[in-house]
Amino acid sequence: MLRLAGARLLDERDYPAVRAALSADPVGTCMVGARVEIAGVNPRRLGGELWSADARSPRQGRIEALCFSGPNLVPLCGDAPALRSFADRALRRGRTCSSLVGPAQQVLGLWDELAPEWGPAREVRHDQPLMAMDAPSSVLADPLVRAVRPDELDRYLPAAVAMFIEEVGVDPRAGDGGASYRARVTELIAGGRAFARFDGDEVVFKAEIGALSGTVGQIQGVWVHPSRRGHGLGSAGTATVVNRLVRGMNRTASLYVNSYNGAALASYRKIGFRQVGCYATVLF
Repeated sequence: MLRLAGARLLDERDYPAVRAALSADPVGTCMVGARVEIAGVNPRRLGGELWSADARSPRQGRIEALCFSGPNLVPLCGDAPALRSFADRALRRGRTCSSLVGPAQQVLGLWDELAPEWGPAREVRHDQPLMAMDAPSSVLADPLVRAVRPDELDRYLPAAVAMFIEEVGVDPRAGDGGASYRARVTELIAGGRAFARFDGDEVVFKAEIGALSGTVGQIQGVWVHPSRRGHGLGSAGTATVVNRLVRGMNRTASLYVNSYNGAALASYRKIGFRQVGCYATVLF
């Protein structure tokens, strides 16, 4: 195939075409769609850039190839030539992202192009089922799981850090002493999007609503204290967050999970989640 001329930086004039592309798969594009709904397409407000690799200007039609470049590099759609075009642009500017994440076909295809210069990765997670549900949980929700209050930040933060280290494999406090991670957790709590069950001063279950678009909420950071695992706290707590999204916020609940995590997959399916796609993540 011929190589495309190059990925083009999108701007506000492309906003209608971008929204149309995102709305074609609201669950799969939630993490970028939520940003665009709030900030538009302007890179300064968006906190990153949106690229298109379509042969003609997307202002004249539908976007078939779209990638977000920010804290994470997120290729949302595009064929092999488009991914090569995204890779060319990414390689010219150098790696500034902490991961590649998104639909597996696009992420793994883009990584094939980037790996010779950006590799080796710290970890490649090839198969992460993307799951969704738009009905209340089939599992009884935990009445003791509730939104975390702003004054509970210091009680909640150790559990959030423990979850991050366990899931991602690095300490989120590295580099700046935890200031940026603390600010992010503070933001989630202030927005009513961090949930926990407390046992005294200790968090025994936690989860958050990360990306939140007008139609979808993506659940992240599900964690149960190691001493309390195997007793159903994860399922019941996640059910509470699902019901908050579906009943309280009129959103579809979604999440993605590593395919090798059989216990989590079984729990999510019991709650009512069904697989709607497949994600992949490349961690640096």
